[in-house]
Amino acid sequence: MINAIHHVAISTGDMERSLKFYRDLLGLEVIMEGGWESGSPESQMAQKINALKAPAAKMALLKTGNAMIEIFEYSSPQPKPGDPNRPVCDHGITHICLDVTDLDAEYDRLKAAGMTFHCPPQMLGRSVKTTYGRDPDGNVVELQEILWEGSRLAL
Repeated sequence: MINAIHHVAISTGDMERSLKFYRDLLGLEVIMEGGWESGSPESQMAQKINALKAPAAKMALLKTGNAMIEIFEYSSPQPKPGDPNRPVCDHGITHICLDVTDLDAEYDRLKAAGMTFHCPPQMLGRSVKTTYGRDPDGNVVELQEILWEGSRLAL
């Protein structure tokens, strides 16, 4: 039985840049940091799990509410950088969605800090306001505000 989504993982070319974005700018809490060197027992286990030859990486696990994001910076094998402008229609994970309060204020704050967005916040019907932006590696991050009327969704 599947209970829930535990985390989403992202590979980055620059751990510190990603931590500045997810931890410092978005406010996620680092709850674990680690990594392994090529040839270590951890690397041998990661080799089996990830199907990579002699992997070496740094990792960090960040949390907000009930969502977690795991970030990896691999140094071995040599990773290929992703397309920072990859369209969301291409195959693979299209975006990470973060639930926010006061989307307009978050949009203004993050845009002022240098985050790029596809567009300003948009209404989807009467109950959801949303926008897509990009992390420093080009991964799409959706910011979403659910609008409630009393104790139910505004329909």
